Amino acid sequence: MIAFEIRILGASPVKTRKPLVISARKLPSQARSTRLVADILEAAVRVLVSGGARHFTAARVAEKAGISVGSLYQYFPNKEAILFRLQANEWLETCSLLEGILADSTHPPFERLREAVKAFFLSEWQEAGLRMALDDAAPLYRDTPEACEIREAFRDCVLAFMNEALPQVSDKDRAFAADMVITVMSAVGERISEQARSESEVNVIAIAISEMLCAYLERFRHSQHDIEQKTDVFL
Repeated sequence: MIAFEIRILGASPVKTRKPLVISARKLPSQARSTRLVADILEAAVRVLVSGGARHFTAARVAEKAGISVGSLYQYFPNKEAILFRLQANEWLETCSLLEGILADSTHPPFERLREAVKAFFLSEWQEAGLRMALDDAAPLYRDTPEACEIREAFRDCVLAFMNEALPQVSDKDRAFAADMVITVMSAVGERISEQARSESEVNVIAIAISEMLCAYLERFRHSQHDIEQKTDVFL
């Protein structure tokens, strides 16, 4: 999403909110401070999963970590920064997992897509509690530049795969296909997190969705082939 500044004709400009700071205040440089940040994040996960985003506060995280709020604020300026760090860690871990699968050129593209869908859905199922809590917290930071940057990096990963899977398709169509795959995977992954499913059920869903996506991409190939054939006829 993009936040727009709203102005009303004939009225004073609407005051824009001060940009939310979600970046860490400082990075741990010693083993002791690294351990402290890890403790804060572990405590944050417990507070978030047990109480949800509505009851998530920096004070509760500090209490659960056994430190003072002042010590926590040395590294995180606010609760949003803590939540974003948890979300960023999840996003980066998932992106790394999927990028490793999708970029593996030793396997055919559609085989990689099937494996990526399965791995993604299983990760959503295995960490359902945390994923659901982070989804509830997302409105607090999802429009920040930092969050947009990570989402764009994941899109670039899928788009790179599309460049290989659909080499004869236009850049516009490849970008559209990438967005559709991301949208479908995200929407179904969210439902998997919300529902009490068994691992076997998640695998069945993964097979169905991956086959649907592969068929969708195959249509792009055929469509481009038909266009090329018609072009040859008129040349």
